[in-house]
Amino acid sequence: MHADHSGRKEAREEGETARTLLSKSRQESAYAGGEPILEVRDLVKHYPLTQGILIKKQVGAVKAVDGVTFDLGAGETLGVVGESGCGKSTVARLLVHLEQPTAGSIRYKGEDITKLSGRALKAVRRNIQMVFQDPYTSLNPRMTVGDIIGEPYEIHPEVAPKGDRRRKVQDLLDVVGLNPEYINRYPHQFSGGQRQRIGIARGLALNPEIIVADEPVSALDVSVQAQVVNLLDRLQAEFKLSYVFIAHDLSIVRHISDRVGVMYLGRFVEIGTDAEIYDHPTHPYTQALLSAVPVPDPMAREFRERIILHGDVPSPANPPSGCRFRTRCWKAQERCELEVPLLAVPAAFRDTDTPARHDSACHFAEEKRVVPPEGTLEPVPGEGGQAEAADRAAEKADEAPAGTPPEAAPEAAPEAASDTAPEAPPEAPPAPPAGGGEEPPSGSSRVS
Repeated sequence: MHADHSGRKEAREEGETARTLLSKSRQESAYAGGEPILEVRDLVKHYPLTQGILIKKQVGAVKAVDGVTFDLGAGETLGVVGESGCGKSTVARLLVHLEQPTAGSIRYKGEDITKLSGRALKAVRRNIQMVFQDPYTSLNPRMTVGDIIGEPYEIHPEVAPKGDRRRKVQDLLDVVGLNPEYINRYPHQFSGGQRQRIGIARGLALNPEIIVADEPVSALDVSVQAQVVNLLDRLQAEFKLSYVFIAHDLSIVRHISDRVGVMYLGRFVEIGTDAEIYDHPTHPYTQALLSAVPVPDPMAREFRERIILHGDVPSPANPPSGCRFRTRCWKAQERCELEVPLLAVPAAFRDTDTPARHDSACHFAEEKRVVPPEGTLEPVPGEGGQAEAADRAAEKADEAPAGTPPEAAPEAAPEAASDTAPEAPPEAPPAPPAGGGEEPPSGSSRVS
């Protein structure tokens, strides 16, 4: 049994190495073209707070986005995660110019789109499209699927002549896995996942280079989420797209993203590759987020360290001075109140060549693996982790069969615990997803 566990551990390590190499190759291909396709610098969006009826006076501002900076490479996927209200959706609307920023710049291929208007802005919008969060409200219920997907051609007639539009719409339906014959159906005749596919087809109509996906799977069933994410992954390779992928689910973000940015109260607090953020987080907020992710492996779940944040999220209308996370951080000191931490490589890691060497906005950044690799029996180093692991090992050693040598008891404890574990009851067959599931209508194309 011990040899079997060692074999599983080696296989998991090989799998982690393969995923790291795959992530690295995707990252290198994303920047193969040199200059980033999108450059965001010090992006700010404040919504004024006013008083008065006849004479309105501004008394403050809601700082929804307050100094966001990042780059997006050609063919790259940048995942953005964070709590509700941290400013993720506002960043998405700013990128497609649905909102006018208060300050900062958004450069698409070197051109600042925040200063464009009229025909120049219309031309840029053709190359930066958006997939919205709710597939139920983002589609007009009075329009057929053909009209919804074909509407971009009315705004940009140079993309498709009138006589060719119906065929292009049918081609797009086939690309996203829907039956082209359903071009005359209405949105209410489709399930939630199929409606989201319609929204993706609408985003692809103008052959854009960048798609901003604002939580595109949060309103869908879990099984349908996987299908939509796999569809986005396939379309990225087929159409050479760059994604800004916003989501709450950290596991989905890791699956699809090359790099991940963590937002808190209007700012990025940490940004790096998927392996750097998930396996080597250095910011306390990122570590707290990761500790809340459900762990499917019982062994890893037993030895995880759960970080509980105390207090409420501060109001964006009156954020704390200095570091915005200091009111909930267990590392906070006087410096955190007086000095705003910069989003840069922490001084402790600048001279190292480890995955912890990535941008983190913390004065006391420290690498901490919150959740151990699947199947590991090693406790996570941290407050309480070692002591709890030692207590469990002692309990298991006491339960070892009589006559077991004392020096062999700790080593045999994992096996004994595994042999005496109660047998899990058989799982019930999965229930069909609500809303008709995600099975495409009869005759439709399937997406692998």
